[in-house]
Amino acid sequence: MASTANGDSSTDRNVEIWKVKKLIKSLEAARGNGTSMISLIMPPKSQIAMVAKMLADEYGTASNIKSRVNRQSVLAAITSTQQRLKLYNRVPPNGLVIYCGTIVTEEGKEKKVNIDFEPFKPINTSLYLCDNKFHTEALSELLESDATFGFIVMDGNGALFGTLSGNTRNIIHKMMVELPKKHGRGGQSALRFARLREEKRHNYVRKVAELAVQFFITDNKVNCSGLVLAGSADFKTELSQSDMFDQRLQAKIVKVVDVSYGGENGFNQAIDLAAESLSNVKFIQEKKLISQYFDEISQDTGKYCFGVDDTLKALDLGAVETLIVWENLDITRYVLKDSNGTETVLHLTKEQEKEREMFIDPETSAEKEVVDKMSLLEWFAEKYKDFGADLEFVTNRSQEGSQFVKGFGGIGGLLRYKVNFEQLTYDSDEFFSD
Repeated sequence: MASTANGDSSTDRNVEIWKVKKLIKSLEAARGNGTSMISLIMPPKSQIAMVAKMLADEYGTASNIKSRVNRQSVLAAITSTQQRLKLYNRVPPNGLVIYCGTIVTEEGKEKKVNIDFEPFKPINTSLYLCDNKFHTEALSELLESDATFGFIVMDGNGALFGTLSGNTRNIIHKMMVELPKKHGRGGQSALRFARLREEKRHNYVRKVAELAVQFFITDNKVNCSGLVLAGSADFKTELSQSDMFDQRLQAKIVKVVDVSYGGENGFNQAIDLAAESLSNVKFIQEKKLISQYFDEISQDTGKYCFGVDDTLKALDLGAVETLIVWENLDITRYVLKDSNGTETVLHLTKEQEKEREMFIDPETSAEKEVVDKMSLLEWFAEKYKDFGADLEFVTNRSQEGSQFVKGFGGIGGLLRYKVNFEQLTYDSDEFFSD
């Protein structure tokens, strides 16, 4: 599970998040007998050698466990954790997560689980636990708020640029400024001083606007989910309304807040004051995306698709710009082979899977062989780039999301151009589905 760079599209990030969610689900459901399940999390910059030594000590301690079965399973889990650790000569930049152990499947059989990966963003937890279940709390924290928000705190003494991602705050740049104060010298000089003062303020606002572009735009794209402007004087309002402030950044302003300090204290205060707006951003982005989808339908532009069949046809044509899928879509993709070696692809829901007659070849009445079986969501997560589409996972927590899941089956897409699905008749029955 590779980490994605900041400039990468948010789609990659969304797919990474979805994969971690899926992993958490399967790990939480796993149970073992005895304490044979090891959860090991190493934050960035920790030492492999120290963890290896700790595991060696644990191995020594575990050798004294009285119950033979338990002792063997714990030792086996520690050994496989040590093997996984040997694959790395140093901890990856975002840290390292390892889960090893023997789980009991639904059929009552024992199965070994060995998972090691680098999370998609830095993990600040250090953890080693040997238990009868895997501990995924730290992974869940990674998902809580993965978005990065930009902060600009400016007052009469200077400006601070920072970012906030989850609970990690980062100061990118600080600048100091000397602005002339108002003074009481009368006569003709008063106008000249006022003009100089205005000019200096103007230059200060321009400089902040230029730096904002430098820090918050990479590869012509805004690199944060939202911007918060904060400050004690009216500079922040001036900046947000200024023509010098980049239009792309202006569109990303989620809140303008009043703080009573500048600098770092102001940054902390701004984070507190803007907390509520920030927590809703993911929610708002999702509502916006699905509203856009509904707009295409209500205007009948023909640049939309819904349902598994039409969406797959549109993907095949390379027409899908944004693929929208419900994150809990429960459809399985089967690749079947008949006696002549002809392959058929089926997409079945849980109910349809129970009707196994689908797998009988109507001509020869022989059972078709299942060559490949995987979740359709996983298939999308692996293949969406091959079709040149962006993949967006949505929840059913918003009113729009719920409508999308209930009314459109939780799968659809925004198209690059109009597609007439009724005319698309396939010679092969490749996309045959219920």
